[in-house]
Amino acid sequence: MKVLSRLLSIALVATLVAFNAAAQTKPKMKVGYAKCAQCFSMQLLPEFTKNVEVEMVPFNSASDSLTALMSNAIDVAQVTYLHYVTAVDRGLDVVAVSGHVNGGSDIIMGKSLGLRPGDWDGLKKLVADYNAQGKPFRIATSRGSAQDLHMRGELAVHGINPNKDVSFLNVPNPSDHAAVLARNEAEMVCMVEPFASQVRLGGAGISFGHPYDQAAGKLTGLIVTRGDVIKDRRQDVQEVVNGVTRLVDRISVDPTGWIDAITKSTGLDRGIATEALKNVFPDSAIYRKSTLAIGTMMKDLRYTSRDDAAELEKRIDYSFIETALGKKKEALGY
Repeated sequence: MKVLSRLLSIALVATLVAFNAAAQTKPKMKVGYAKCAQCFSMQLLPEFTKNVEVEMVPFNSASDSLTALMSNAIDVAQVTYLHYVTAVDRGLDVVAVSGHVNGGSDIIMGKSLGLRPGDWDGLKKLVADYNAQGKPFRIATSRGSAQDLHMRGELAVHGINPNKDVSFLNVPNPSDHAAVLARNEAEMVCMVEPFASQVRLGGAGISFGHPYDQAAGKLTGLIVTRGDVIKDRRQDVQEVVNGVTRLVDRISVDPTGWIDAITKSTGLDRGIATEALKNVFPDSAIYRKSTLAIGTMMKDLRYTSRDDAAELEKRIDYSFIETALGKKKEALGY
């Protein structure tokens, strides 16, 4: 009996050693994400990846995440369509491989501004009044963010020149936007969730409306990698995309873990996190035609310097989400 027990113990130890060895040889992928309601869902990604070990790397902004990707510090990045277009315009080796979560933008105005929500004619007149008095009409955003692009595009759609009629104030950290509004340093702030919901529910500001009439619509979230990563580690990229699509499917029907991630990362209460999710839209698709329209809008707004349509289309790789979801690209935004 003792001999049998000892043999079983030896077998168990051997099994554990083999298991640990297999775990140690599992490929590792570093994935970056930014500070926003939709971005925080990426913290759940390791739960949905099976054959790679995913290390999540947080950044203050999608711009920082993209910089890390281009400097080889990470392998995959959650960014925005704006960052993808900017990277392509700069000739960087970036490839879009999946959608993620869209939306998350809200135009918040000070309570004393005296405008009705959605009153663009009133806003246009108010901006003209400020200009006539020699005062800048100040709008705060994080320069280079999706909210910055959404706001500029929305102004142009409604007949307000974002380069001449208003003054943009760059506040890099989205969590600082509420304080800017509270100190009356800006008349409006185009904010990202969940910080926009924090301001609305706290009574510090009022939503003027969502800036989704411009060419980008609600599009924000995009998963990108580098061409060399695809060449050298294609299956590992596929595993990450598989995980992203599973994540998107889960949070579309059960946002509990997503809400937990928001509250843990921001210190905001669950009511604010839950409210923020009313303005975000999980979606694994990549929208090709809208991407090209965003490229045109960004050129018109002087974000980019040339017509990048051909290169933008070339650098969208649908094969990963086709494999992950078992669908053709025509059903995935192509």
